[in-house]
Amino acid sequence: MSSFGKLNPITFYFVSIISFVLANVIREQSVPAYYLSLMVGVIFFFLGLYKRVNSNK
Repeated sequence: MSSFGKLNPITFYFVSIISFVLANVIREQSVPAYYLSLMVGVIFFFLGLYKRVNSNK
């Protein structure tokens, strides 16, 4: 878990974008994987936002 602390916010944003694109691609094939990918994207987006806000203080 300590490795997450060393990552840049842009890394979290990049993972969230990849997750959203993957969700859009697999939307028709597997609905559970679609929602899982959306949740991962949202979580990583907010982790990046949290990391960016805390780094500015």
